[in-house]
Amino acid sequence: MYFYSAFEPFFSSKVKIPECDKYKIIIMKTITFCLIVCFNALAALAQDKPAYLIFTSEGKQVEYSKMIEGVKASDITFFGEFHDNPIAHWLEFEVTKELFAIKGKNLMLGAEMFEADNQLIMDEYLAGLIPQKRFEEEIRLWNNYKTDYKPLVEFAKSNGLKFVATNVPRRYASAVSAGGFEALNAFSAEAKRFIAPLPIEYDAELPGYKAMLQMGGMPGKPNANAQNMPKAQAIKDATMAHFIVKNLVSGFSFIHYNGSYHSNNKEGIIWYVNKYNPKLKVSTITTVTQTDLSKLDDENKGLADFIIVIPESMTRTY
Repeated sequence: MYFYSAFEPFFSSKVKIPECDKYKIIIMKTITFCLIVCFNALAALAQDKPAYLIFTSEGKQVEYSKMIEGVKASDITFFGEFHDNPIAHWLEFEVTKELFAIKGKNLMLGAEMFEADNQLIMDEYLAGLIPQKRFEEEIRLWNNYKTDYKPLVEFAKSNGLKFVATNVPRRYASAVSAGGFEALNAFSAEAKRFIAPLPIEYDAELPGYKAMLQMGGMPGKPNANAQNMPKAQAIKDATMAHFIVKNLVSGFSFIHYNGSYHSNNKEGIIWYVNKYNPKLKVSTITTVTQTDLSKLDDENKGLADFIIVIPESMTRTY
């Protein structure tokens, strides 16, 4: 008799199978079916406790590939991180690799974690002119550099990519915190090379700066320098924007890593980028934590073009 094999689509004609082998094939089909069921069950189990989900600004859940598709044509992509979140740091590295696969040598990197007066040290290290030990001793690294930012620097070094130290040197941010923008006027022309062009345009009504001002003093214990807290943030934002725009080469894409507060709601750095060059196409990614990952909380909608939601219970790097 004729019996149709479970693998019939792979044959060009009917397969004549002896009656004694019929039951063997039935067993094979049963085993195959069970394996498929088990695989699907394992896949469902793996997705039952995801490490992250991605949503659009409006709250629609999307795949990782959709996020890459959405940012790949941008002049600048801002990745807003939680500094101590391992998922955010891993995804920064993954997104960077994806953009490099698309852009190749026409990709530039930059980060809040490196200050502008250390650009020479960064350039010398990336060019192989100084050893890693000397670089790490001299460039004023964050405490979590080795686990969270070193992979990005080494990726730039291995692939011959520019890495821009965008942030204002902290001593100048401290000066603004103590004495306002006016304090910057006392510094030398040499010092001002590492600061956004003066005078600094500043909008105290931007929601991010207003919220920071409200956090500046406790009831009954006003902070004498509370008015300067958002200004110190603004000098960082303005300086990062300045060095991003200054270093961006036509036809290149720039990915910038910064704390999410610096780019959420397309304020902060992006507000200044739009002042320096409003023609640039900017995309934003941000990181949030939620107890429930099944949907994007209303308070997190609109923070960025793509919002990475991570469980509140996620472990931290420090």
